[in-house]
Formats: sequence, structure tokens, C-alpha cells
Amino acid sequence: MSKINKVVLAYSGGLDTSAIIPWLKENYDCEVVAFVADVGQGEEELVGIKEKAIASGASACYIADLKEEMVKDYIYPSLKTGAIYEGKYLLGTSMARPIIAKAQVECALEIGADALCHGCTGKGNDQVRFEGAFAALAPQLTVIAPWREWNLRSREALLDYLAERNIPCTASLEKIYSRDANAWHVSTEGGVLENTWNAPNELCWVWTKDPQQAPDVAETVSVLVEKGEVVAVDGELMTPYNALHYLNGKGIEHGIGRIDIVENRLVGIKSRGCYETPGGTIMMEALRAVEQLVLDKESFEFRQTIGLKASHLIYDGRWFTPLCQSLLAAANTLAQDVTGEVVIQLYKGQATVTQKRSLNSLYSEEFATFGEDDVYDHSHAGGFIRLYSLASRIRALNSQK
Repeated sequence: MSKINKVVLAYSGGLDTSAIIPWLKENYDCEVVAFVADVGQGEEELVGIKEKAIASGASACYIADLKEEMVKDYIYPSLKTGAIYEGKYLLGTSMARPIIAKAQVECALEIGADALCHGCTGKGNDQVRFEGAFAALAPQLTVIAPWREWNLRSREALLDYLAERNIPCTASLEKIYSRDANAWHVSTEGGVLENTWNAPNELCWVWTKDPQQAPDVAETVSVLVEKGEVVAVDGELMTPYNALHYLNGKGIEHGIGRIDIVENRLVGIKSRGCYETPGGTIMMEALRAVEQLVLDKESFEFRQTIGLKASHLIYDGRWFTPLCQSLLAAANTLAQDVTGEVVIQLYKGQATVTQKRSLNSLYSEEFATFGEDDVYDHSHAGGFIRLYSLASRIRALNSQK
């Protein structure tokens, strides 16, 4: 293998990536540049992160603000497909990884690095998501995955490794949960959740209010959708990120978007996680409500097919593939008429659509009414049913011969 001179590391400031910086320098004798992606994980996560990276041995630390781009170019297109992994997971971690990897590659190419590095373990999905993106965008760059190489296998070992080198670290042995946060969601794994018979405790939820402690009075929000994208909330035009941020605030207060699931990882392991997606849950309800009005039966069925397939491609780290881009394009075409306004009631963990309207609606009160009407001739249904069931009729007649 050729000599590695400069590595760009996807850096979070946590225990793993803090240890990776000196480990890379010792084992590859190379310059390490830290790359931090701001995807809305919170300002507290970014305070002092550049200084922390330098103190760990990085020659430089770049911070990229990706919040608006992530919501506009990754979350909104995914929403149009209706992608929900295994019926419940709104793909919070999965949708953030492509843009982080893409920005990391762009940083590496700009500064002339010859390698990329991530801190994902060999058990999870993220290693596939990062390296799948690297392969699609910059196959000429070497990829280094320390968790598949080093002999550090525990938090104790990582803390000892840093202590031996006098590298400051705020992590401790008390941290028992693994978390991932961005503008779309917060995930929590580990701790009591590793036993599926344990109910989640209060430490498993860090973002949303306990629905039982949420306000006793319901609140409504009005969401305006144009071509499958949320463009305004409560009468105010907003950018994609600002709309999500606003709805997060509403959803957090009412305990919206909590799920506790056991999912199938790509590597074959089942894992349990508690996910909180407050604003995203409200957005998803809004889009699906407008679809109910606008899409005909066959179009809606096809959109569901797209959503199922897209959920697996996004989860499995195949964003930068022709198939995924084709599905996104198909969903975008179907969304061209998905324009309307939705009112959603927020109450103790539930986001319930109570009103919806669209100029493109295929719903006709004249045709749907149970009262008397002048537009529908009931006698027409007989001939339709006879033709619709003709194959069954012929099959039954044949069996009687």
C-alpha cells in the first residue's frame, strides 16, 4: 500500500474520534485533518470542537454548515418517497450520512488529502453508508476504518489510550448510551435497551417531552405543502431547515415522534433503538394527507412501492446509486400535484390530521356524498363489476364443466 500523507477524518469530538487522531498519526505517520459536519446536532456539541481536535493532534479542523442543504436536498426528497424503514423508522441517521460523506470528500479533494477516515464500528450500518458514498464519489482515495484495525475494544481502553498520551477528553465511563443527533432526529441505543424486556427509562428520551407530561390542551399547526415540500408553517413562509426547526419545537413540547423499535441492520444484527423525530413526524403526516387528496389509486400504490424500496436503499447507504436517484426522480414527478394545506392537532404524543384541502384534490363531495346527488348513476356499477370480475366468472364456469 502506498504511503498515506494526509487523512481527513469525520470528526465528532467524541471519545472514538478523539482517540483516532493520535492513532492515525502513530500507525500511519500522517497528517490528520478533522472534518466536522454541522447537521443540526446542537450548538453545545460544536462548542470548542476545533480546539479539541487540535489538542488531540489534528493539524486543522474544518466545520461545514450543512443544515439547510441536508433538509432541502436529502430530507425533502426522501419525504416525497414516503420512505419509512420497516414501518416505523424515519431514517434520521441514514439521511444525514450521504451529505456528511459528500462534504468530507469535497474537503479531502480541496486540501489534497489522499485518504478518508471514519469512526464507525464494524457492527453497524454507518460504515457501509460512509464507504458506499466514498466509493461512489472518490474511489481513488484510500479509506481507513480504525475499528476494523486497532485492538481498542472498550471505552475503558480508549480512555486509557488518551490518558497515556495526555490528551484531554470529557468522556467518562458513566456514559452508557450511544446517541446520534441531527436536525431531523435523536437516536439512543445501548444501556437498558440492550435487553428487549426492559422498558425504556427517562434517560432513553433526551429531546421530546414525556407525552404523559405534555400539555393537557391540544395545539394545532397549519402546514402548507407545495409540490411535496413544506414551504410554510402557521402562515409564515420558511426555508426547509427553518420549517423543520419550527415544527421540532412544537413537536418536542407535545411529545411527538417517539418510537422504540428493534430493527434489522444491514450486517445482519438486530438492534434496538429509541428514536425521536418530532418535526419530521408532523411533516410526514402533512405530506401523506395531501397525497390522499391528490393521488389516484394506482399512483398512490406506486408511491408506496417507491417508499418501501427507497427506505431500504437509504438505510443501506445506497444514496449515490442510479437506482436510488431514479426512485427519487419518480417520487418527485408524482409530487408535482401534491400541493395543499393541512391542519394537524398535536396532543400527548399524537399528531392527527384534522383538516386538509388542495386545489388539485380528486375528492369530490358531489360524488362521495351519502345523500342524494345528480352526478352518479348507481346502475352503472353493475356493468363495471361484471367486467371487473369477468376472469373470476370464466374460471368458475370452467370449473363447473
